[in-house]
Amino acid sequence: MKLTVVGGGSTYTPELIDGFARLRDTLPVSELVLVDPAADRLELIGGLARRIFAKLGHPGTITTTDDLDAGVADADAVLLQLRVGGQAARNNDETWPLTCGCIGQETTGAGGLAKALRTVPVVLDIAERVRRTNPNAWIIDFTNPVGIVTRALLSAGHKAVGLCNVAIGFQRRFADHLGVAPSEVHLDHVGLNHLTWETGVRLGGPQGEDVLPKLLAEHGDTIASSLSLPRSLLDRLGVVPSYYLRYFYAHDEVVRELRTKPSRAAEVAAMERELLEMYGDPALDEKPALLAKRGGAFYSEAAVDLAAALLGGGGSPYQVVNTLNRGTLPFLPDDAVIEVQAEVGPDGPRPLAVPKLDPLYAGLVANVTAYEDLALDAALRGGRDRVFRTLLAHPLIGQVEYADKLTDELIAHNREHLAWA
Repeated sequence: MKLTVVGGGSTYTPELIDGFARLRDTLPVSELVLVDPAADRLELIGGLARRIFAKLGHPGTITTTDDLDAGVADADAVLLQLRVGGQAARNNDETWPLTCGCIGQETTGAGGLAKALRTVPVVLDIAERVRRTNPNAWIIDFTNPVGIVTRALLSAGHKAVGLCNVAIGFQRRFADHLGVAPSEVHLDHVGLNHLTWETGVRLGGPQGEDVLPKLLAEHGDTIASSLSLPRSLLDRLGVVPSYYLRYFYAHDEVVRELRTKPSRAAEVAAMERELLEMYGDPALDEKPALLAKRGGAFYSEAAVDLAAALLGGGGSPYQVVNTLNRGTLPFLPDDAVIEVQAEVGPDGPRPLAVPKLDPLYAGLVANVTAYEDLALDAALRGGRDRVFRTLLAHPLIGQVEYADKLTDELIAHNREHLAWA
């Protein structure tokens, strides 16, 4: 089995390598190819990846290349984890929206739109090249904004599934609270990528006992603290929102916080410099503890599970993925991309039925879906007016003055990545 990681020079990659090595019975990879145009980073990470495989006794081979077409040829699955513009572009995404008093974040609001505009054309070009060399390969997208990127891939007819680590993070933490194995915890997870709620936590499977009330009663303080949201909100809602909902539920508070500290991108850039120095140590043969602070917890386990299920080699029967709505949420169009529990197999994901969603959540989901419609159109066709309309539609912006100013800022900061600009 051959897997290719596009963006293999990411500092995330050793986390993924560790997962492939430890979970080789679930996903027996014989060849792993890391593709990245950054040759210096790729060499460091490729060397560490081989040492991790050797230490853990994995018999597979790891190769590195900057040749995308060669790297994806004959691959059974291609994982996308790229960042167009690097941390410098992310730093912009997290800072210029603050001038309007709007959230600065790499996937939410104006910064998220900027990332989508930079990323969608690049991902679609990669996907077309995958299709030319191997039309049967699955594309697993971990590249943010996952919902918009996955929708672009599916709209273009690619065999694609979007993946995020929010759900598996909740599953692992809830399992710890409950004292059970993670495989025993099934989430009633619903919404859009980075806009989701856990409306139930079931033991044993989709029809199991819902223990969410017990979790909130006994561990509500801990859960609320991890989300930086008040315990009283969780009690009033009776659900667990993802931490990205804080950008909506406490927007102005978050903006005040962001204005008083370095951007997350600046923190990550410093961390990456330290990680790359570590990766260059020929004695290092395991992922360093610092990597856990980089983000992406449990990414490797989620990726292995999903790839194994898609390729018919096992994996969990139910997984949270980003896929086409197709009537799952009846208030959304069929071609919207939602993030829900699905039954996953070689034919792809099939979303499980979702109970009627409370209007409190459905309204926001519908609003952000409309924004994502416009965002994809802007990413595909460009133009200042499309960017403006998209920003005006976003529930965290929604004012003409702000949308106009943010449009100009977005274009100014991303001109080199926008062919139409």
